[in-house]
Amino acid sequence: MHLSASEEVLPIVVIGHVDHGKSTLIGRLLFDTGSVPEGKAEELARAAAAEGVPFEHAFLLDSLLEEQAQNVTIDTTEIRFRTERRRYAIIDAPGHKEFLKNMLSGAARAQAAILVVDAREGVREQTRRHAMLLPILGIRHILAAVNKMDLVDYSKDRYQEIADALAALFAELGLPEPISLPLSAREGENVVKPSAKMPWFAGGALLEALDSVPSPSRLDALPLRFVVQDVYRRDADRLVAGRLETGTLRVGEELLFWPGRKRARLRAFAEWPPESTPQQASAGRSTALILDEEIFVERGMIASSLDHGPIEAREFPAKIFWLGPDPLRIGEAYELRLMTQSVGARITEVDRVIDAETLSVRDSFRPGVEANEIAEVLVHTQRPLAFDNASEIAQTGRFILARDGRILGGGIVLGARYPRASLPPVHQSSPLFWTEGEIDRSERARSLGHRGAILWFTGLSGAGKSTLAIQLEARLFRRGIWAYVIDGDNLRHGLSSDLGFSAQDRRENIRRAAEAARVLADAGLVAIVALISPFRADRRKAREIAEAAGIPFREIFVHAPLEVCRARDPKALYARAERGEIPEFTGVDSPYEVPENAELELPTHQLSPAECLERLTKLAQAAIALPNRPSLREDPAANI
Repeated sequence: MHLSASEEVLPIVVIGHVDHGKSTLIGRLLFDTGSVPEGKAEELARAAAAEGVPFEHAFLLDSLLEEQAQNVTIDTTEIRFRTERRRYAIIDAPGHKEFLKNMLSGAARAQAAILVVDAREGVREQTRRHAMLLPILGIRHILAAVNKMDLVDYSKDRYQEIADALAALFAELGLPEPISLPLSAREGENVVKPSAKMPWFAGGALLEALDSVPSPSRLDALPLRFVVQDVYRRDADRLVAGRLETGTLRVGEELLFWPGRKRARLRAFAEWPPESTPQQASAGRSTALILDEEIFVERGMIASSLDHGPIEAREFPAKIFWLGPDPLRIGEAYELRLMTQSVGARITEVDRVIDAETLSVRDSFRPGVEANEIAEVLVHTQRPLAFDNASEIAQTGRFILARDGRILGGGIVLGARYPRASLPPVHQSSPLFWTEGEIDRSERARSLGHRGAILWFTGLSGAGKSTLAIQLEARLFRRGIWAYVIDGDNLRHGLSSDLGFSAQDRRENIRRAAEAARVLADAGLVAIVALISPFRADRRKAREIAEAAGIPFREIFVHAPLEVCRARDPKALYARAERGEIPEFTGVDSPYEVPENAELELPTHQLSPAECLERLTKLAQAAIALPNRPSLREDPAANI
């Protein structure tokens, strides 16, 4: 037996400025496609007569008396209809700015959008705002319905004027030009069938344009994501209930539950009646899983296959749309909801703030985000979160920010790294978890006045790594910036005292240095690591350890010709290596792989120590500066 999702449904959100005719258009679509339940039209007609108002197609959606009195759609309404090609779920999203948060939650399910524009009023404030919100929700297929053409005498010139304005708006937003259509929802012109009153328009009716919207890629072809809603008991079985958002799940498949990466095998699906024995489930199916062992699983976890897991992190870049009455502030606590996960979260950086009304980009050094602004931000959560990049899997890449149960904004995950290469091996039912304290990284940064970071010095022995690292540590410290040098030789006096100098031990020494630097940077310090670290793979591993934890990592290539390094050699290491006393010494009988993408290169045979130090200081300041503080403290003496 195969559990499959129901027949394909294309969710479409209907948006636009208040009073531009969204509800009327949807009502007309439903009536003219025969999708209104039997007797519903008569019921609405009687209700309108009782109220002493003429019948309107919008009454189908604006059925609440309060909404009809206000003539404002308040709640997000979803209603189904079908054509010969497929079924649709039309989401009527509110247009009034007070109810934008309802639109946000409604549009999060949509694959396409109908943007309704009044032919008399043209592009208005909410038109621009809604258009700007669409790419944040991942909606790329957009139909622009230029409505109320009957009120402008079906003027071709007026329609073209609005279509041109929409094309310019979408070009400014970096979006594909929408498919524009003239129509009159109230009169039924060019909604289901082409209109004889607009012979000049050859683009066909709205319904035809809807049917031409490409079908969404099949969700069961995406990587497996099963979202846990709750855990129950049924007799001796423990049932993990949830919804299969993407992918296909089969009995016998091994699963990882994120965050935490708990591992178990699917023994069976729990269906009703119990005699049902399905062997497979596809995307869109709600079901319950019976696992082969009782691992700890709770609401909010996401199950995946072993080879295509989500991202697990406490920090990620995102694009958000802010709706709250008060500005979003860096460091303030919010609730982040992603699928069934709910965690405390803070915004630690704000960048590229865009005014949704004017589309102007404001400076990046700002303490927060005002209402109706869009911004690229860095999100930090109190505990690990499981998610995907919205461009990869939209269902698990969208989130909402709330406080006290009120939705304040929403967003999508942007370009977060899948840190699989830096994850430790998965052990079945591992008892190890990272312990979180009450003080998070953003609070430490605000207290110290700077972020933590890792500055990784690499180069041959004698190139000048340790000398420059120590000088940089002193300069930063005297400027009020907490910094500490991790030197290769110093590590071997304690943390790596058990290691020798084989290739494997040297690789392990670099890993330990990276892990130690990560802990220091997490505490808010600038960890300055000075190691030869000759191989790109080891340095790449160090970078992945840092970036998986959301810590800035900068590679600094300190170099000089080999003969210069030999001449500087205060420890006579090169001479000892050439006599065979130090095997596999880098530069003598072991190679050094030059960095390909170092953030800074310092040729110490060409630059003076002062020049090197100045460049290092600028790099460090840029890496650790808080986003709302354009510059760090200068030397105290400079202010005297």
